[in-house]
Amino acid sequence: MQRRQFIGGLGLGVVAGGAAGAVVANRLADKGDLPTGSESAKLFLPPDDLEPTTIDRLPLSWSKERTQVLQQRLAAAGLDGILLTNQWNVIYFTGLFHTTTERMIHCFIPTKGDHPIWFYPALDRDLIQEWWYEDGDMYFDWLDVAGTMPNEGILKKGPQNDLWRWMLEGLKKRGFAGKKLAADRELLASEQKTVADVLGAPMASAAGDCMYLRQRKTPLEIALTRRAYSYFDRIHAFARDLVLTHGTDLTDFEISHAARKFGTELILADIKRDGKPHNAVGIQVNIGCRIGQATGYPHPNQFFYNKIERGKALQVAGVVRIGGCGGELYRPYMIAPRTDHMDKVWKTARDGCLMQLDLSRKGTPCSDVAYAIHKMQIDRGMQKYIYHRPAHGEGMEGHQPPYLSLGDHTILDTGMMFSVEPGMFDPETGTGANFSDGFIVKDDGPSRQMSRLPWSEEWAFIEI
Repeated sequence: MQRRQFIGGLGLGVVAGGAAGAVVANRLADKGDLPTGSESAKLFLPPDDLEPTTIDRLPLSWSKERTQVLQQRLAAAGLDGILLTNQWNVIYFTGLFHTTTERMIHCFIPTKGDHPIWFYPALDRDLIQEWWYEDGDMYFDWLDVAGTMPNEGILKKGPQNDLWRWMLEGLKKRGFAGKKLAADRELLASEQKTVADVLGAPMASAAGDCMYLRQRKTPLEIALTRRAYSYFDRIHAFARDLVLTHGTDLTDFEISHAARKFGTELILADIKRDGKPHNAVGIQVNIGCRIGQATGYPHPNQFFYNKIERGKALQVAGVVRIGGCGGELYRPYMIAPRTDHMDKVWKTARDGCLMQLDLSRKGTPCSDVAYAIHKMQIDRGMQKYIYHRPAHGEGMEGHQPPYLSLGDHTILDTGMMFSVEPGMFDPETGTGANFSDGFIVKDDGPSRQMSRLPWSEEWAFIEI
């Protein structure tokens, strides 16, 4: 994720949602009936046995435990340490939420040790030094000049500093030359050449070890995900009540931003925050809405500003996270008067979701789940409206392996989380139905649904 995308999702999106949402609220307040979502909430599925946690983020103790598990895997592979270069690996194993730009933020985890070694820009010194920090090297900025630190009153001109080599020299001075080391990705040939020049041997890739752990959500991650979804349920209930109460008076743009404002205020009212780093982190409230023609495409690229109309398909979608945990939650609606075709598109998509819930069991290959769902779609004569695989793995970064796709033969395991998207799309009539949710594989039986939103016609076949 790049800096502008990150800010768009976590910052400007909330601002925009607040501004547009306030317009809707002000316009509807005159009527004295801005909904709260309480009516639609009556249709929620009953609670299951998973209680949401009350914490706002995964604590540092959790990250340290996950790092220890990673160290055990490194030791078993005969490795002396791993260089974390991927933003999401750094966040997962150290708990340091941060943005990425062209600036290098890398973290080295020794196999034997109790803290990471940081290589970071002065820009992020407060975040890093106030978190899990005992050792590290700081450079000024990209592009860097060796030895210059304007923030310390040291100003120099000179040749550009090779920060990759500078970091490797930092590992060398700490005794890691000649050691068996790994990175969290396959390094480029040019990078490996410098590694060999400085440390004496190339780095292996331990990307699979990092992803293996991140794919299998721990009980605390699942409980925090449930907390995010408990808010998301209420956001969807608000959006549904808003459509039912004021549908044809509004645009999809207004519904989207009113729901985002409602959700932001709902969540932030419960988040402990003081404006300083490391609290209120990993929060995302991104709610979208589109009506009619745009629902007929899985990834439309047009701006959504269309009046809500009767006889159209309506999609409410988005992502909500707290402390990086959460995921997607979509629900498609068919607004009366409906055609038989609209009903069939919606029911085929819905039935694919219910199949995914039942079939996604520990020990089952991903490809088997995808095959069964696609076969059902084709058997119903709906192949023309199939555009993509049923689901992707879900992690802090969004899309994450494995995938419920025909070519992914990964065996499902406890804690793997997936989106729920066996959607149906008809661009000719402007009719689309794409559900999503969070399904997490359990030790036995069907997957666990993270939301409490129903899959019923009562919820989705509406009149306005």
